[in-house]
Amino acid sequence: MTTATPPLAPHAERAPARPGAGKPRRGVGAVVVRLALLIMVLLWTIPTIGLLVTSGRNPEVVASSGWWTVLSSPLDFTQWTAENYDTVLNAQGMANAFLNSLVVTIPATVIPILVAAFAAYAFTYMRFPGRDFFFIVLVGLLVIPLQVAFIPLLQVFGTIGLVGTFPAVWLAHAAFGMPLAVYLLRNYMQGLPGEVIESAKVDGASHFVTFWRLIIPMSTPALAAYAIFQFLWVWNDLLVALIFLGPGENEVVTVNLSTLVGTLGSDWQLLTAAAFITMIVPMIVFLSLQRYFVRGLTAGSVKG
Repeated sequence: MTTATPPLAPHAERAPARPGAGKPRRGVGAVVVRLALLIMVLLWTIPTIGLLVTSGRNPEVVASSGWWTVLSSPLDFTQWTAENYDTVLNAQGMANAFLNSLVVTIPATVIPILVAAFAAYAFTYMRFPGRDFFFIVLVGLLVIPLQVAFIPLLQVFGTIGLVGTFPAVWLAHAAFGMPLAVYLLRNYMQGLPGEVIESAKVDGASHFVTFWRLIIPMSTPALAAYAIFQFLWVWNDLLVALIFLGPGENEVVTVNLSTLVGTLGSDWQLLTAAAFITMIVPMIVFLSLQRYFVRGLTAGSVKG
C-alpha cells in the first residue's frame, strides 16, 4: 500500500536562491567584444575631440602646446577664441562652399532614392519580360567605378553645356548611386508582408497608390540606410566635385578644404576649424538616422 507524502507545513520556508540564479552568465567572449568596441570608439572619438579643441584655441597657444594640455586648465578662457571659425567662414570662403555642398548633396541624395524606389517596386511587384535579366545587369553595374566614366561624361556634359554646373554633379552621383539603391530597396521590399499588397489589389488600388501609400512608409528603414550612405559619399567627395565643378564660385567644402591645406599649411587652428565644419553635417545626419541603419542594411538577408 502506497503512503501519501504529507504536504509541507504552512510555515516551511524554501531554500534561498543563489545570487544570480536564472540569469544568463556572460562569457569571456562578450567581455572581449565590449572591450574591443570601447577601444574602437575611443580611437575614433579622441582625434575628433582634439580637432574640436584645436579649432577653438589661439594661434600662440596652438603653436606652443598640444591640445591635451587643456585638461590641466580647462577654465583658462584666455586660450579660447571664435576668430578661427570667423576667418575660415568669411575670409576663406568656407561659408559659400558649405552652402554649395548642401546644394550638391541634397538633390544628389534625393534623386536616386526616388528613382530607385520606383525601380525596386517594379522589380519586386510587377511582371514584365526580362525583369530578372535587367535586374542582374543593373546590379552588375556596381563593379564599374565612377572614374572610368569621367571622360565620356565630360564630353557629354560639355556638349550640352553642363560642365561647371550643379546638375552635372547631381547626374553623376545619382547615376552611379542607382545600382546600390535599387539592390538595397528591392531586397527590403521582398521582405514586406505580401498580404498587404494583395489587400490593396483587392480594394482596387493602382500601382502608384500602393507604392506611395503602403510601400514607401514601410520601406523607411531601407530608404534611411541608403540616404546615409549616399549623403556621406556625396558630401565627402572631392574628385567628382573637382572635375565637374572645380574651384571657384561653385566649389564645395572638400575642394575649399584642399585649397586651404595648400595655402594655410602651418595655421593648424584654421585648418582644424575648416575640417570640423566639413564634419559636423555628416555627423548630424548619421546620428539622426542611425536607428534605421542596421535594419535597412540587413533587409532581405533572412528569409522564412
